Amino acid sequence: MPVAKPGARRLQILQVLARMLENPKAERVTTAALAKELGVSEAALYRHFASKAQMFEGLIEFIEQTVFGLVNKITSEEENGLKQIHAILGSLLSFAEKNPGMTRVLVGDALVNEDERLQARINQLHDRLEATLKQCLRVAATQGQDVPGRPAESRSLADPGPQANLLLCYVIGRWHEYAKSGFKRSPGEMWERQWPLLGRVLLG
Repeated sequence: MPVAKPGARRLQILQVLARMLENPKAERVTTAALAKELGVSEAALYRHFASKAQMFEGLIEFIEQTVFGLVNKITSEEENGLKQIHAILGSLLSFAEKNPGMTRVLVGDALVNEDERLQARINQLHDRLEATLKQCLRVAATQGQDVPGRPAESRSLADPGPQANLLLCYVIGRWHEYAKSGFKRSPGEMWERQWPLLGRVLLG
């Protein structure tokens, strides 16, 4: 019989866990239910993960690698600050739409009653995204894409914190709406029409 590649079973467990989270009516995912879905014993799960929290950490790690891989690609290939922001927000909405189960992890819905460190890690992910948006706003400011009439010498000194937080809240809000609608309301719905509205807020 062919030997499974190292980590193949771990990946399968994470894929099934993510798929189970896509059921908007599902109750809390238990290791018993996960093992049943996989057709293995609970003991078999614990040969690959020390706990269910570790399984969720695996999902969060996948989210981090994928999301920040996209973000880094955008910031390295696009020099225009506002275009960076537009591309990053669009990618975040698109990622959620393609990964509904992981959207429930991103908004914390799937982490209720789970280990507290999981929500803390998601909070850190949100903080990293906000910091990235701040940097994009700083880039935009140095390029003159800032509030009209503001003296050029003050642009780089402006605090981009409120704007970055507003952008992140927009994305998280769309993620929440997607999850709470049972994945019926696309997070990218109206995105291209709403971007100009966000742009007006960013540019004053």
